[in-house]
Amino acid sequence: MSNYTYQGFDVNDEAECLRAVRRIGSELRFIENQTPEICKAAVMETSSAIQYVKDQTEELCLMAVKKNGFVLEYVRNQTPEICLEAVKQNGMALKYVKEQTEEICLIAVQENPFALQEVFDQTFDVCCKAVSQEEYAIEYIRDKEMFYKVAKALNIEVE
Repeated sequence: MSNYTYQGFDVNDEAECLRAVRRIGSELRFIENQTPEICKAAVMETSSAIQYVKDQTEELCLMAVKKNGFVLEYVRNQTPEICLEAVKQNGMALKYVKEQTEEICLIAVQENPFALQEVFDQTFDVCCKAVSQEEYAIEYIRDKEMFYKVAKALNIEVE
């Protein structure tokens, strides 16, 4: 790889790399020697830079998902804490949670009731939580029996 990208910074000069990622976080993709400081600056500038971080620490991943839950898609080692923070930021990030728990799903539908469509195991509690906040979310309940059970529990008239 040459010393320069199209942006014109020396990828072997740590100070230049730091300046580059502070301007455009995605420039991290060109940097071979990624220091923790460079990675942090890149993720602070744009959370999606997490996809270019070679050593994704939990701290960096948490920082990224707290800014934008959807970047969970790029987190290689999803911990329950990282997933919780992602769905707190945006319930629809549940789409990228590899191992959904009821707790994660409850928080996701609390943040956005329409995240119910991304729930793998639609339990009664998760469905009720979503539908009690937004009645139209009932349309995302896949199981017909569960649909009627939730409707009855929440006194929703259905045909």
